[in-house]
Amino acid sequence: MKRMFLKSVVAAVAASVLGASAMAADINGAGATFPYAVYTKWAEAYNAATGNKVNYQGIGSSGGIKQINAKTVDFGGTDSAVKVADLEKHAQVQIPTVMGGATIVFNVPGIKSGELKLDGETAANIFRGAITKWNDAAIAKLNPGVKLPDLAITIAHRSDGSGTTDTVTKYLALQSEAFKKDVGAGKTVNWPANGIGGKGNPGVAANILKIKGTIGYVDLADAQKNGLAFVALKNKAGNYVLPSQQTVANAAGGADFSVPGMAPSLLDQTHAQAWPITTATFMVAYAKGDDAAKQKGVVDFFTWSLNNGQKMAEDLGFVALPPNVVKMVEKEMTKIK
Repeated sequence: MKRMFLKSVVAAVAASVLGASAMAADINGAGATFPYAVYTKWAEAYNAATGNKVNYQGIGSSGGIKQINAKTVDFGGTDSAVKVADLEKHAQVQIPTVMGGATIVFNVPGIKSGELKLDGETAANIFRGAITKWNDAAIAKLNPGVKLPDLAITIAHRSDGSGTTDTVTKYLALQSEAFKKDVGAGKTVNWPANGIGGKGNPGVAANILKIKGTIGYVDLADAQKNGLAFVALKNKAGNYVLPSQQTVANAAGGADFSVPGMAPSLLDQTHAQAWPITTATFMVAYAKGDDAAKQKGVVDFFTWSLNNGQKMAEDLGFVALPPNVVKMVEKEMTKIK
């Protein structure tokens, strides 16, 4: 009887500890809309496997960094890598979680996905408002045989502070000093008068779908999900390529993620079939947090996801981190306590 009683006490204590641990490991994150689909898919699978909950709000990269800096979330999501000096200032750790492409997409009647070709300079001139009609001579020169309409161009862009905007504008600024001067490069920029803003990648996608004559940018996953038409973009090797998991992987193949902050530039890489606007997305957390259980929860969630969720990410249109980079990420996360 005594032995049975002791077993019951031990079992009750163990259940209590496990229950408290599961509750303590429930975590909240916010930030970039780019990885929203994959983070929520990972969270669902992680909850089913472990019982622990992860809530992620897609509010834009700027919002994610503001919230982690204010310590109102356990981790922040950003497509625009935080500078090493800022990571050091806040005693934060940054890791890449998944890779993808920012696509240039359009809605022009009579022109199908992949039929419209642009080089970097012409794309920059469109997005800075210097080219305002689809039948402009500069576009026509790159697209012989394509029937370009006499239709005004509307630029669909993000209205919120956005890592996708940061990625796209940094690419366009590399192609054109005029774009850099007129529009800028960053999470929020000075779009021309023929622009229309949308909240998050879904907001931009919605504007492109409903407004004829639009050109804009969204991540590859949102573009595929919404059936948007892709621009074939001339890359650094001189080839016109379409965004895909393979062309994104080609761009990321030679990147050195061992740099401080784990954020090498993946823009305009030299591979013959590289997509020029490739990026990783990042998770930012404190090296030492106020709640050790939540800190462990962040590490446990991303460790589990990077080792068990790669196929889920690929199914959603993302590109998984290479195995050697996953090992680097796991090592970097040992700093989170």
